[in-house]
Amino acid sequence: MSETYDFLFKFLVIGNAGTGKSCLLHQFIEKKFKDDSNHTIGVEFGSKIINVVNKFVKLQIWDTAGQERFRSVTRSYYRGAAGALLVYDITSRETYNALTNWLTDARMLASQNIVIILCGNKKDLDADREVTFLEASRFAQENELMFLETSALTGENVEEAFVQCARKILNKIDSGELDPERMGSGIQYGDATLRQLRSPRRAQAQSAQECGC
Repeated sequence: MSETYDFLFKFLVIGNAGTGKSCLLHQFIEKKFKDDSNHTIGVEFGSKIINVVNKFVKLQIWDTAGQERFRSVTRSYYRGAAGALLVYDITSRETYNALTNWLTDARMLASQNIVIILCGNKKDLDADREVTFLEASRFAQENELMFLETSALTGENVEEAFVQCARKILNKIDSGELDPERMGSGIQYGDATLRQLRSPRRAQAQSAQECGC
């Protein structure tokens, strides 16, 4: 696929160490499981263009270290993120219990309208499950998050997690809730034509508000 795209979105992958964040990113970009995955030191980066509702969207994805000692470094990458995968391990209650802290950081430090999808990773290890689908689903509902269980090993729901997040961001752009021209939105136009098409519509909406009609 060529490097032509309609939008560019900045994404984060956040959550405790050992939840499989790097493996999710690798599976999404390379379509294969990363066997020799060590803990991320600081931040890793990947990018991919996907087709979402007939728009080509380039995702710039920052995979952050989950260990506490890197927290101050990784927090600086939150700024201006439009979307995030918040990852826990379904076989580890400890990683699930830490979700509230990660969520607080994301909502305080990233874009005000950041779109977050909760991912219960390691779905292939269902026999060792410590966190039920129902309780995670309730947590997502209470915190206005989308939710999927994923497997970086088999690839189940991995692409779907990124696509669902990107689709919701596009919906927010269409509704006017998100403005790609606003500094720190985590969104940029990739196609200049699209910017020109949308700008008159926004100007029209602003003039309508000003005149009260």
